[in-house]
Amino acid sequence: MAVITYRQALHDTLREEMLRDEDVLLIGEEIGIFEGSYKITAGLLKEFGEKRVRDTPIAEEGFVGAAIGAAMLGLRPVVELMTINFSLIALDQIVNHAAKIYGMFGGQTPVPMVLRTPGGGGQQLGATHSQNIELYYAFVPGLKVVAPSTPADAKALLLASIRDNDPVLFLENLALYNTKGEVPDVVEPAEIGKAKVTREGTDITLIGYSRMALVAHQVAEKLHAEEGINAEVIDLRSLRPLDRQTIVDSVRKTGCAVVAEDDWLTYGIGAEIAASISDGAFDYLDAPVRRVAAAEVPLPYAKPLERAALPSAESLTTAIHQTLDAVGRRR
Repeated sequence: MAVITYRQALHDTLREEMLRDEDVLLIGEEIGIFEGSYKITAGLLKEFGEKRVRDTPIAEEGFVGAAIGAAMLGLRPVVELMTINFSLIALDQIVNHAAKIYGMFGGQTPVPMVLRTPGGGGQQLGATHSQNIELYYAFVPGLKVVAPSTPADAKALLLASIRDNDPVLFLENLALYNTKGEVPDVVEPAEIGKAKVTREGTDITLIGYSRMALVAHQVAEKLHAEEGINAEVIDLRSLRPLDRQTIVDSVRKTGCAVVAEDDWLTYGIGAEIAASISDGAFDYLDAPVRRVAAAEVPLPYAKPLERAALPSAESLTTAIHQTLDAVGRRR
């Protein structure tokens, strides 16, 4: 079992899928000669040529539309959007075409494509380049949205996304590219729509995805070592479809839940999870579901302000303490 970075896991998976299936091709800005803004596509133009690694102009609506057409004709394009913020330029293509074509035309034409794109704050890229707008896409029927947190999951979910016959938005948090983790020598495609319990516990359920799933796990381990709090941690991995059953089963066991997310609180992913818990585990709750999210502001450029606006291990720990204190469960 190798220990590799999240970035390397993505690169290796793209290469392996291109070797396995000649219908897989890559499309995006600067992914060829420049090898991608984050070097995920390093060396792939040289190995596979311009026919399968296509550099494009700065025209997101155009090349996402071209990828949709290629998918309708039987190819499996993997689009790299330099940042999820630029996906807004292609919103009509993604929401009104990729997501709807299969249903609008009676299932005659699947759209098997992947839109890979990084997002998230913490890199001092300013308000328009630091957003977590995954909710915009998780809201739309016809799209699948996944957000892996570890190199192993990045590989398993990218395999599944490329082989899926539906359009998949594949979210990569900028803060994760250099993180490392064990990746098995042989990785099978993950089940899209299936969450993972990364730590079992009995006192409280922590629910996160992408970067905040890792933060939740780290906080759980620290609280167990220092305070004896035994938290269960769920990494959602998939935002649409959402694995509501794993969430409900866990909360029925612990009676308490805190949701941790990098996006904004109002109308965020956490609100959907809280509603799911209310539907499926209301009678088991000992305390209201708490949510930890980014401040309701455009993310500042200044480093201290940016840090203050983003959710952290400290803010999650405070929410856990408040929840357990409310039911007299804190030791």
